[in-house]
Amino acid sequence: MSTRPPFAHPYTVPISTQRVGKGYLAALFAAQFGIFLAILAPVFVSLQLKAQEMNPDDPASVIGAVLPVGALGALVSNPLFGALSDRTRTRWGRRRPWLLAGIVGLTLALFWVSVSDTVLTLTFAWLACQLASNAAFSALVASLADNVPEEQRGRASSVLALAQNVSILAGTYLAVFLVSNLPLLFVLPGVVGVVLVAVYVFVTPDNLPTNPVKAFSWRQIAGTFWTNPIKHPDFGLAWWSRFLVTMATFMFTTYRLLYMQDQIGLSAVDAVGAVAFGVLLYTIALFVSLTFSGWLSDKLRRRKVFVAGSTLLFAVGLIILAHAETVGVFYFAEVVLGFAYGIYAAVDTALTIDVLPDPEKPGKDLGVINIANSLPQSLAPALGLLLLGIGTGTGAGDNYTALLWGAGAIALIGAAVVLPIKKVR
Repeated sequence: MSTRPPFAHPYTVPISTQRVGKGYLAALFAAQFGIFLAILAPVFVSLQLKAQEMNPDDPASVIGAVLPVGALGALVSNPLFGALSDRTRTRWGRRRPWLLAGIVGLTLALFWVSVSDTVLTLTFAWLACQLASNAAFSALVASLADNVPEEQRGRASSVLALAQNVSILAGTYLAVFLVSNLPLLFVLPGVVGVVLVAVYVFVTPDNLPTNPVKAFSWRQIAGTFWTNPIKHPDFGLAWWSRFLVTMATFMFTTYRLLYMQDQIGLSAVDAVGAVAFGVLLYTIALFVSLTFSGWLSDKLRRRKVFVAGSTLLFAVGLIILAHAETVGVFYFAEVVLGFAYGIYAAVDTALTIDVLPDPEKPGKDLGVINIANSLPQSLAPALGLLLLGIGTGTGAGDNYTALLWGAGAIALIGAAVVLPIKKVR
């Protein structure tokens, strides 16, 4: 049992009062790493290589067409699968079936991506990837809400953030070694994901709630995608902060490899290597900030100052990138961004869980929060493409200064939005 009382909080109480141990946190890390290695390696590297293979003259147009459709699929599937896992009752639990089905489906969809030879086929294959990955991810985050008491959520949030960013690092370096073998570069992360999610499924609890499931209704399904921000203003503010920060992040990362080629002037092979080393520096800086920020947030029982301050620093990193002309400045900006995002990611998930309106349906409300992760992924490539084209005249789409200043401004607004939240300090 917990040695000290959980946070006094009117919005939600911990579903579990049992403190989790290092074994649970290690399994949580493994599952998050597996899911995100499979879905983010394509976003940050391999899809950009695929786009250059399919359309060497204008790869950004392929990315701008494919990623938004997949993100719209994520927009729908995350809250839907989260709500379905809330309603699931099996002898094997309610989260486990969705975790395993999602990661296996994602691996099969990645194979489809690898063999796609038209933009239309690639779009449908990537949509399938997003549907499957969000089935797994929504169940994983809901499982965290089921099992982790409130006074440990900062640390658990840190584990999720570290796993996500280590997966990006691993996927980037995997691309360095498999840059000439795109099919394997797509499929191997999915296979790793299946193994690691299976570890979580078999070693962690998935207890069924005692309350009966309400009768199915279409109105309830429609409500899956909505939590009233007027009735629950803190939840609404947390949603908008997550939306804006995610938008700012994906406005750059979607085009990072192309940025290294167009802005810094590297070849495709050199750009992959430079991005990989930049992500390594980013991850080291993130690890440093993760090691203290989640713990410190739990200790001080404060969330907002960490989320707002780190988002402000993240905006500074984007503005540094806007004026980078050398690989060295790019590396410095990656360190700033990594340190900032480590603090943000360590605390923001904990803040979000703290303001959930209904502790008995965390999957549904966390699914609504994850719309703020998915919707920007749909909008960011298109908005980024628009900013890239400002003032170029020739349609080359290489105005990275406008792109990064725009992303920085959006991040600043995301920092301001979190400040009015009242129920979390």
